[in-house]
Amino acid sequence: MMLPTALTALALFAAEAAAHGAVTSYVIAGTKYPGYQGFSPTSDPVIQRQWPDYNPTTSATDSKIRCNGGTSAKLAATVAPGDSIQAIWSQWTHSQGPIIVWMYKCAGAHSACDGSGSEWFKIDEAGFHGDGKTIFLDTEVNSGWDIAKLVGGNKGWTSKIPQGLAPGNYLIRHELIALHQAKAPQWYAECAQLTVTGSGTASPSSSQKAAIPGYAKQSDPNISFNINDHTLPQTYTVPGPAVFKGTAAKARSFTA
Repeated sequence: MMLPTALTALALFAAEAAAHGAVTSYVIAGTKYPGYQGFSPTSDPVIQRQWPDYNPTTSATDSKIRCNGGTSAKLAATVAPGDSIQAIWSQWTHSQGPIIVWMYKCAGAHSACDGSGSEWFKIDEAGFHGDGKTIFLDTEVNSGWDIAKLVGGNKGWTSKIPQGLAPGNYLIRHELIALHQAKAPQWYAECAQLTVTGSGTASPSSSQKAAIPGYAKQSDPNISFNINDHTLPQTYTVPGPAVFKGTAAKARSFTA
C-alpha cells in the first residue's frame, strides 16, 4: 500500500526539480568544466561550489542567496582578462526576471573565501526590453526578457572577464531572479572558483560593489511587485550597482 505514495512523492520531486534549474556546467575560454548536478553529490573535483538542491531562495536576507548554499569546491578555472565564460543551465522554465553575473575577489585562498562583505561586483546583466504595449512584463511569448533565451534548458549565457582585471582568486556568481509570480521573487544563484592571471590593475570602485545578501531588499519595487498589473510602468531596472567593465570602458572613450 505504500508503493503508490512513494511513487507519487517521487513524481512530485521530479516535477519540482524540473520546474527549477541551476548552472550545471561551464565553458571558460573554450574549455569545458563540469559543474554540480543537484541531489547527487560527487567526489569528482569541480570548480563549482556544490549546492544542496534546486529549490529557490525566497528571501532577500537569506544567506543561501549568495551561492545557493554552496561553500566549497576543489578546483579553480584559470582565466585571463577578456576571456569568455559561459554558464549552462541544464533546465530552466521561467521567462520573467533578470540575469546578473557577479564576481568577488578573495583575500587569499579559495578555501578561506566565503564571499562575505561588500566586495561583490557585476560584470554582466540582462533585463527587460518589452514595449509595454504588446509585450508586457508578464508576457510569456514573445517574452521581452533576456532570461527567456534560457528556457528549455541546455542553454548558456556568455559574459566576459573584465579587461585589465587585477589578478587573483575570485568567485563568479550567476544569478537568475524569477519574477513570474506576483510579489513572490525567487533567487537562483550558483558560484564557481576562478583564478585570474595577468598583470592588470583594474578593480571596481566602492560604488560598484555590494554585499550579497544586502544588495536588494524584499520590498524593492524591482523585487516584489505585481508583474501581472499592466497599468504599472512596463519598465524594469536590474537591481544592484552598475556593471564594472574594467579598462574596456576607458578604451572606448578614445574611439572617434
